[in-house]
Amino acid sequence: MKETLVTISKRTGFAISTVSRVLNGQAEKYRISSKTVELILEEARRCDYTPSLLAKGLRMKHTNTLGLLIPSVANPYFADISSVVIQEAKSRGYTVMVVDTMENEANEREGIRTMLSRRVDGIVVVPCGQTPEYLEQVNRSVPVVLIDRYFEQTSLPYVSTDNYCGGMDATRMLLKNGHRNIVCIQGVPYSMPNRQRVRGYLDALAQEGIEGQAAVTGNDFSIQNGYIETKLALNRPDPPTAIFALSNTILLGAVKAIRESGLHIPEDISLVSFDNNPYLDFLVPAITRISQPLEDIGKMAVKLLLESIQEGKRSQTQIQLAPNMILCDSVRPLLNGK
Repeated sequence: MKETLVTISKRTGFAISTVSRVLNGQAEKYRISSKTVELILEEARRCDYTPSLLAKGLRMKHTNTLGLLIPSVANPYFADISSVVIQEAKSRGYTVMVVDTMENEANEREGIRTMLSRRVDGIVVVPCGQTPEYLEQVNRSVPVVLIDRYFEQTSLPYVSTDNYCGGMDATRMLLKNGHRNIVCIQGVPYSMPNRQRVRGYLDALAQEGIEGQAAVTGNDFSIQNGYIETKLALNRPDPPTAIFALSNTILLGAVKAIRESGLHIPEDISLVSFDNNPYLDFLVPAITRISQPLEDIGKMAVKLLLESIQEGKRSQTQIQLAPNMILCDSVRPLLNGK
């Protein structure tokens, strides 16, 4: 059964007008009690209600507001990409409502419901779910553009890096320098960027004929994940000569673990990261990494979204941009893999 204001009104016992005002974010204006607001919002969350006020026929005018959902504001990569989106939107006369989903799909849906109730004109989202169905449903009411992450089987527009190419380039560079025992510390396993980076790593090893030496570990784009997995890798009977960290946060955890173990980069172990950030140049040594074209990604995503809003039709444009390798001093050439 499709949820409506009427069905929520019946189950909560509140008037349709009261339910509508709460879900439209107008509770304070109409002096609706916090208890009533809590009960109505809880029911809306429970039944996964998407406000019908966003249906095209009921929209009265644009609000010049965009929504942006990211998995972690604490991650420098997502903070940087948010900054680009916000600045680009502002230059075009839009303000941006930002929600940190904390890598949780339930939080993502709640954030989208909040944005819809505030009548955003469109949404840019780094999805944290594994399937596109909910976002495709939202896209039928309000334009949605995916950024950084995407889904293979979807018509939703997206702008992302060619993560497969980046994963392969980083691994090939380590192989070229004589490394064969390379540990790949991944982030969220099901996210598309992670899957493509791992695929690039595996294919590079396969092309060298050493796919049996692949070692993929980890489960989160966090400093803690990088720290724990590096500690474990360094305590193996045959510790790696190189680590490929699939994000700059994973990299920071790896650096901490390596230093605590009394080892030195690159003399004792080489290190490569996916993602770029200025602070990587100030580490000792500066870190070799795969840089993503963040500014282009953010600007293109906003452009696609605004075109959909202004033209009144949904985009199906899907773009992958080439990454760039920044060579620094964190990789040591080996002789005979030692």
